[in-house]
Amino acid sequence: MNNNKFVGKVGVGEVITYIVLILVLIFTILPLIFMLTAAFMDAKQIMSMPYTWIPSKKYFTSESRTFFTNFQKAILGNHGEKIFFRNLFNSLVVAITCAITTVLMASLCGYGLAKFNFKGKTFVFMLIMSTMMIPFEAIMIPLYLVASKFKMINTIPGLIIPFLVSAFGVFQMRQYLLTFPSEYLDAARVDGLGEFKIYYKIVLPNSTPVVATLGILSFRNQWDNLLWPLLCSQAEKMKTIPLYISKFAEEKQTDEGALMACALLASIPMFILFFSLSKYFLGGAAVYESRKG
Repeated sequence: MNNNKFVGKVGVGEVITYIVLILVLIFTILPLIFMLTAAFMDAKQIMSMPYTWIPSKKYFTSESRTFFTNFQKAILGNHGEKIFFRNLFNSLVVAITCAITTVLMASLCGYGLAKFNFKGKTFVFMLIMSTMMIPFEAIMIPLYLVASKFKMINTIPGLIIPFLVSAFGVFQMRQYLLTFPSEYLDAARVDGLGEFKIYYKIVLPNSTPVVATLGILSFRNQWDNLLWPLLCSQAEKMKTIPLYISKFAEEKQTDEGALMACALLASIPMFILFFSLSKYFLGGAAVYESRKG
């Protein structure tokens, strides 16, 4: 009897799984495709029904508009204030700094909570986790008053300091490092390495998947942050990219094409970061599961 007669056949469950995954993929990719195509259209084409996914030839042959008109408007601003690159710089500084500090502080804290035994360790961990239950809206006014007292309004430190580390980052690093073999650490201690040398020579280099994942998530959180910069940055030159984009929607006559072009430009750093670290980001779950086993 041939034991391989079912090889190559696909079950009903697998077919359903593939269909669901394809539908999820379509709903995920569709808004990105809309943003990409709409960035090259004028407002009339964008609002037309049914939506034409490919910009018409008439648009590109128009005397008043060119292929880069929407992008020129996005960079120059609705009123020609030319503040786009300054706001982009602010967002990059804030997002990169917060990503680096979150990775360093969360990994140090997670390492201590995962590999050291001390009195009250569980209480400290639960106390850190409890801060995740407090919505930012509940603390943003007291936080604003503190920032104002220390004269951090309209400053880069004022945008960075409240987000130097996150409770989720501590949780993520702790859970990953619980699976880290303690034998490696004991061997390093026998060889005379101090705890900080063990951390940055052994623990950190071997935690690349979770470090990359946490770095991407931290960068994205600050890159998309709108609420705190809205409070902390009143001067135009100190605003960030989300605030810059929101200005297009505040106009009485919003230029949807320029708005989509601005959103597309603002998405480029996030795409670059993700694809440059994707092999670590996507491999993190597999490494974690293999260590659990």
